[in-house]
Amino acid sequence: MEELKRVKRELRYEGVLVNIYADTIALPDGKEVEWDYIHHDGAAAVVPVRSDGKILMVRQYRNALDRVTLEIPAGKVDRADEPKIECARRELEEETGYRCDKLEYLISVNTTVALCDELIEIYVARDLTASHQRLDEDEYVDVEACDLDELCRMIYNGELRDSKTVAAILAYQVKYGK
Repeated sequence: MEELKRVKRELRYEGVLVNIYADTIALPDGKEVEWDYIHHDGAAAVVPVRSDGKILMVRQYRNALDRVTLEIPAGKVDRADEPKIECARRELEEETGYRCDKLEYLISVNTTVALCDELIEIYVARDLTASHQRLDEDEYVDVEACDLDELCRMIYNGELRDSKTVAAILAYQVKYGK
């Protein structure tokens, strides 16, 4: 493959969750093009597994889709250098109302490689201890316990489409499923 080279990066928007840049890219034929680039500090997510094998999922409204989605618990790191395992631990309790002393790494996912550098590390939580939800003031989350087979069916039926959730559930099924 011929080499492409970024020759300029210009900040166009600085937001709470992301920064948006215009990158000027030099093509192998000498032409230059402008590509959008979105920087995200990263996130963590959790597959919380109860002792009965059911997976705790969160149902919440997503503005970008203008609908409610079913997902694994997840959230953005509080700062770029925050260890993602600590973020996962925090998000587990905030969104589900459960804690876990030991998290096991499952998989990492770049969510939108064509234009964004967001990286989500996904962990498995077992031996859950009941606590209470600590939702952000703008969060409204319902917690549901689902069977792995039900979640896989929802993926293959197109009902469950969130990329981190699809990757996590299928990776969990391969690693721990029947």
